[in-house]
This record gives sequence, structure tokens and C-alpha cells, in this order.
Amino acid sequence: MNTAELKKMADHLRFVAVDMVYQGKDGHPGPALSIADIITTLYFDEMRIDPSNPDWEDRDRFILSKGHSCPIYYAVLSEKGYFGETVKDFHLRALGSKFQGHPVMNKTKGVDMTSGSLGNGIAIGAGMALAGKHQKKDYNVFVIVGDGELQEGICWEGINMAAGRKLDNLIVFADRNGWQSGGSVEDTIGDNNLKERFEAFGWHAQEIDGHDIDAIKAAIKAAKDAKGKPSVIVCDCVKGKGLSYMENDNAWHKGVPTDEQYQITIKELTGGAE
Repeated sequence: MNTAELKKMADHLRFVAVDMVYQGKDGHPGPALSIADIITTLYFDEMRIDPSNPDWEDRDRFILSKGHSCPIYYAVLSEKGYFGETVKDFHLRALGSKFQGHPVMNKTKGVDMTSGSLGNGIAIGAGMALAGKHQKKDYNVFVIVGDGELQEGICWEGINMAAGRKLDNLIVFADRNGWQSGGSVEDTIGDNNLKERFEAFGWHAQEIDGHDIDAIKAAIKAAKDAKGKPSVIVCDCVKGKGLSYMENDNAWHKGVPTDEQYQITIKELTGGAE
């Protein structure tokens, strides 16, 4: 896909994610929309995967550490064909559904790590990357982590280990949208200076616009070229990106659009056609 096609796909996945929340009457749309451009670029331009063989040993791995953002994850897995035909009704968060409120690896094809308890993705991703090194595999491990989530101590234990082990097959995207469930990140912890903090731990660090497809592509290439150390791409993102009534409004950390807002969603993300 070219850049325009990837951008169009990202907006399509945004619509599917919000539709999933609207139909299921529960979910976290704001955190899902902020990472749509990143996850679209990974799955449609970057990662070496085989949806017909989701457990392929040589595949690239992906971890959605901020697991509550899973509507966009389920949307991309569906569009890539992990479930056969494109899913029309996800039954998000319903009892018995394979599309739970947080990803479950033994329930949903294509999910490489169960997540939901925040903070674990980087450490587990480092373990996967270390296993790849020991097994002389050439796969990469990609992790998306939230800026609020990075307050968890286990994140920095994993960050420290990954640098010490020189895990250059680990690439982390930090979704710096400035919000967490209880308010702004800066009100909670202070300066949100992620690039400098990762660099202090010995990581290769970049800072980009997390909604610029070309910048995401270039940053991934630069991360792969940085040998001998893990990489972080700090992505300046907008929570609820793509919807006028949702952008940068932390009330949409978790919530369901009204019927009127759903019609706005159709108009703004699909041009008026579902």
C-alpha cells in the first residue's frame, strides 16, 4: 500500500473500532483511535506475518501493551484475514466472545500476548526478542505502550534489561497522547519527556508525529538500522484522533457514542457510507 492507501485504511479501521464499541455498548474508543496509524502501518506495510499460519515461528511479533485499546487491534486482525471472512459483528466484551475487553492470546487468533494489566508489554517483548536472539531467528518484536502506562515500574525494569542485552530486534512505540484514565499524564507524573528517559537507559530513541504515515515508516527503518540497542519511537498522538467530537477529550477514554454521534462517525470516517 502507498501512503494514501494506508491513511484510508487507518480511517476505515477507526470506523470499525468505533462501530464495534457502539454495537457492543462498551469499550475504549479514544485510546484505540490514537494508535490507528501506527498499527495500520505495521500490519499493512511492515510486519512479516502469515494470517493463515498465526503461530508461524519466524513471524514478527506484536504486543498491544495498552490492551484496553483492543478494538483497533481486532479491526486490523479482521481486515488482514486472521478470522477468515471479515468480521461483521464482533460482540465486543460479551460473555463467551473471542473479542474480549482486553486481548487474550489463547482465545483470539493473531494475538501474541494477553494484555490488560498495564505495564507488562515491554518486559515480555524483551523476553520474546531475547528468545529470538538465542534461537538465531531474524524476527522483530513490536510493542505499543501508552505514556500513562510508562509510570509502571516493571516497564523500566524491562527497558533496562533490553538495553543490557542489546536487543536491537525490539522496537517500542510509545503513544504519547498526554492522557491516562484519571487525567493528564503531566498532572500525574510531571514532565512527559519520554525520549530523554529512554536515551538515559541506553535506547535508540526517536520522536515523531504518530499520525504521519511516512514518518512512521522512516522511523521503523531508522530503528532497524540502529544495531546493538533496542529502539523506541515516541509518537505524538491525539487521543480520539479522527473524530471531531472525540479528539483530545479524555471523557472518551471509555464510552459509547450516542446515535447522533454514531452518525457523525459514519460521516467523518467513511464519507457517509458504512
